[in-house]
Amino acid sequence: MNTIIEPFKVKSVEPIRMTTRPQREDILRTAHFNPFLIHGADVIIDLLTDSGASAMSSEQWAGIMRGDESYAGSASFFRLASAVKDLTGFAHTLPTHQGRASERILFELVGGKGKVIPNNAHFDTTRANAEHSGAEAIDLPIPEASDPRARHPFKGNMNVPALEALVERVGAPNIPLVMVTITNNTCGGQPVSLQNLRDVRRVCDRHRIPLFLDACRFAENAWFIRTREPGHEGRAPRDIVREMFDLADGATFSAKKDALVNIGGLLLIRDGALFKRACDLLILTEGFVTYGGLAGRDLEAMAQGLVEVVEPDYLGYRIRSTEYLGEKLLSAGIQIIEPPGGHAIYIDAGHFAPHIPAPQFPGQSVVCGLYRSAGIRACEIGSVMAGPGRPARMELVRLAIPRRAYTQSHIDYVAEACAELFTRRKELRGMRIVEAPEVLRHFSAHFEEL
Repeated sequence: MNTIIEPFKVKSVEPIRMTTRPQREDILRTAHFNPFLIHGADVIIDLLTDSGASAMSSEQWAGIMRGDESYAGSASFFRLASAVKDLTGFAHTLPTHQGRASERILFELVGGKGKVIPNNAHFDTTRANAEHSGAEAIDLPIPEASDPRARHPFKGNMNVPALEALVERVGAPNIPLVMVTITNNTCGGQPVSLQNLRDVRRVCDRHRIPLFLDACRFAENAWFIRTREPGHEGRAPRDIVREMFDLADGATFSAKKDALVNIGGLLLIRDGALFKRACDLLILTEGFVTYGGLAGRDLEAMAQGLVEVVEPDYLGYRIRSTEYLGEKLLSAGIQIIEPPGGHAIYIDAGHFAPHIPAPQFPGQSVVCGLYRSAGIRACEIGSVMAGPGRPARMELVRLAIPRRAYTQSHIDYVAEACAELFTRRKELRGMRIVEAPEVLRHFSAHFEEL
C-alpha cells in the first residue's frame, strides 16, 4: 500500500480559524513580520516547531489524571525515572521544565570562560546557553551537511577528524564535554549513525572527555539507523536507542519532542559527583529533584510518551509522513535539504528566492510569504537565527511537523501552498531588522519589508 495512514484514531478535535489573506496581511504587519509574534489562533497550519506541539494519547491523558502532586517523593517521578532507566540505562535522572533548563544547568556546571564545547551542530538554545556561560560553542558537521542536494544517509554526523584537530589545538582540559545532537536539527533534521557515535566515543575515551547527547529526537534517529545503516535492519528501535545512550556519559533532552508531551525535559548524568552538583543547582532554580519545575501529571505523561515513541508503527508513520511532504516539494521544483529529515522539511531559501541576498534574510521573506498566502507558520533557520557576525551555513525555512496533530490532507495543503508561492517567488521582498535583542534574536526581532 502506498497511502500513509495514521496508526491512531482521532478522539478529540480542535477547531482551526480560517483567516483571509487581507486579515493575514494585517496580522503579519502587527507582528512585525516575525512569526513568533503571531497569535496561535491566527494560524491555519502551525509548522513553527514540533516542540511541545504533539497530540497526546489516551494513555497519556489517563496518566494526567493519575499524577501524584506530592512536592517531594512523587510516585509519578519514580515512574518516570523507571521508564528512563529502562529505555536509556541511566540511573541518575533530573526532570526539568524543558530542554533549555537542562542545558543551562549543565553548562553552568561545566562551561565558563576559556572552555570550548564542540558539537556536530548546536541548535539555538544549546549554543546560547553554552556561550552564556562564557564558553565557545563550535560546530563540526561533515562537509556533506552543507550541500542541500547531497544524499548522504547520515548528514548529521560529526566530523571526527575535525574533532581530533580541535582537541589538539585547544587541549583536552579545555573541552569539558563533547556534545552530539540527534537528530541534527540545524543541518536539516539529519540523523547521526551509530558508527559515527562510536567513532566520537573513541576520540573522547582517548582524551578522557565526556560525551553528552542532545537527545531531543533520539527515537527518530534510531529509526533512521534501523532503515539506513547496514547491519541494523529490522532491529527494535528500543534496542538501538539503548545502544546510543550506552555510548554517552550524559544527555540533555527536551521531552517536548520525542517524549510526545507539551512540556518537560530531562538531564541525565552518569558521574555521581556531577549529578550531585546538578541536583543542588536544580533545587535552586527549578524545584525539588523529584519534580524539577513540572507537575506530577506532566511526569506521568512523559513516562508514557517514552514508551509510545519507540513503537515501530508510530515511527514508521512519523518518518514516512515527513518524507511525503519532502517528495511533494521536490516534485514541484522546490529544493529542500535532501534526504528528508525526521521531524521537519527544510526548504533551501537561497534557491527559493535567489533574488534576495543573505543580508536581506531570504528565509524570513519566504516564511512571511507562506503565512501571507496560506496562513502557514514556519521558522527561519539562516542568517536571522545565526545572529550578527556569524554567517549562516545555509539559508533555510523549516517546516516542523507536530507529532500526531495533522492529517495527510493538512500536509497536502502545505505542499500546494509552497508550490503556489514558488510560482510567485519573484514577488518576495527582502527584509531588514528594525530592532532585536542581543541573544536569540529570532524569537522577538522586529522586521520590515524592503
